[in-house]
Amino acid sequence: MSVEIFDTTLRDGTQGEGVNLSIQDKLLITQKLDEFGIDVIEGGWPGSNPKDEEYFQKVKLLDLKNIQVCAFGSTARFPDKVKEDHNLNMLIKSETPAVTIFGKTWRFHSQKSLGLTDEQNEELIYKSVEYVRSYGRRVIFDAEHYFDGYKDNSEFAIKMLKAAEQAGADVITLCDTNGGSLPQEIFNIVTDVKRHISTPIGIHAHNDGGLGTANSLSAVSAGAFHVQGTINGLGERCGNANLIQIIPNLILKMKLETKSLIDLKYLTSFSYYVDEVMNLIPNKRSPFVGKSAFAHKGGIHVSSVLKDSRMYEHIDPKTVGNEQRVLVSDLSGQSNIRYKAKELGIDLPDEKEFSKNFVQYLKTLEYQGFQFDGAEASFELLLRRELNDYKPFFTVDYAKVNVMFDENKNDYSEAVLKVKVENVIEHTAADGNGPVAALDHALRKAISRFYPEIAEVQLVDYKVRVLDGEEGTDAKVRVLVESGDNNSTWGTVGVSENIIHASLQALTDSINFKLYKSLYVQKQLK
Repeated sequence: MSVEIFDTTLRDGTQGEGVNLSIQDKLLITQKLDEFGIDVIEGGWPGSNPKDEEYFQKVKLLDLKNIQVCAFGSTARFPDKVKEDHNLNMLIKSETPAVTIFGKTWRFHSQKSLGLTDEQNEELIYKSVEYVRSYGRRVIFDAEHYFDGYKDNSEFAIKMLKAAEQAGADVITLCDTNGGSLPQEIFNIVTDVKRHISTPIGIHAHNDGGLGTANSLSAVSAGAFHVQGTINGLGERCGNANLIQIIPNLILKMKLETKSLIDLKYLTSFSYYVDEVMNLIPNKRSPFVGKSAFAHKGGIHVSSVLKDSRMYEHIDPKTVGNEQRVLVSDLSGQSNIRYKAKELGIDLPDEKEFSKNFVQYLKTLEYQGFQFDGAEASFELLLRRELNDYKPFFTVDYAKVNVMFDENKNDYSEAVLKVKVENVIEHTAADGNGPVAALDHALRKAISRFYPEIAEVQLVDYKVRVLDGEEGTDAKVRVLVESGDNNSTWGTVGVSENIIHASLQALTDSINFKLYKSLYVQKQLK
């Protein structure tokens, strides 16, 4: 059996909190979904807003290779006025080859929300599907709240599906709209539905119980061929079933084929692309594609992974375009250090004593509050310094920061530094928008004439974490700084009871790392 993948990121996904897409955003994502191998894309609800209407006009101009564009809407409002219904006519006007129509299949919802009798709801579904089908469109009927409806009154729920089937629906999708069903319930209900109707079955799951992926796979196991979801699980409340998790499970674990060929090597980059267009931060712990999905921290784990990664990895990360990572922390062992050194191209002494001592040194620093998970540049400088392969290009011998503000909302910060570069003392000052910016400006000003390369360095991110919060304002803080240039980004760390001192440590490491890399590359080229 080949499984049809139906994406509703541009419709159901945009109902998620914090998601807002322009028409251009939607068109870019459409093209990427097409390239990746998604079968059907639900672009929006043309009867609900001008933006979606414009999208359906502009999407016709794209040179799409694989994907079938689908418009979304509801059944008509009144059984006796189907042909005059604005919503249905907007679906037809969109000229998409496929149309999704949702209807009520939970008796409670039909009676309370629409005030319809069983017969009126059945007629509404039949006539709405029949009307759109008469225009030659492929009709996907979404049975809203189906699993809740089935558990409440299975006879009513199945009767509504039969109405859609008799009207000519091409696919009947069973929706776990509230996202509260369990996998075994999904399996049993889909199995029963297949005894009553012969139309191909689909599944539309939500993640309110954390089971969106599991419920989708359970439905496929029971015979559903059509799976709806969103990229990265976007959607209202807790989100929709996550296609980024469903697709690799279908292909790698269930050994099923998708209708269109999907190359899983692009799964990770595809996931990150959609987040980038939506201006969302990727979930580090997302299965298959997250930065932490194949990250190893415990020393025993790393030792085993180095021998055979299958011991702690359920698949080869390269299969889904991800990569194995080893972290260094107070849980590290010698294997972590040797792995990281190899990754960085650093040759360690053959004797194990160095690794053992360095691990202990690292654990002492972590106990003091340092963390190198997100500060691998600081870790590399630390390791190279222990190997006498690096020494700082400059030192800060004196630092003073003045901060002033008054009742008129005037705000001023100034940093005064004495920086030693090549035995020359640079005494300089600079102001900035806050004390950390002033420090950064003064530091650059002091060393730029010696090392013009630092002009390329930009501050990408700055985070402060309070350690030992019970100490109040006397607590230590950890500052993580992410910096970048035209080619890469890197993270550095500083720890102190003084936030300015911790920031200066992280900034100093950042610039030293840039200089080391630049001058090391030049040395290698010679």
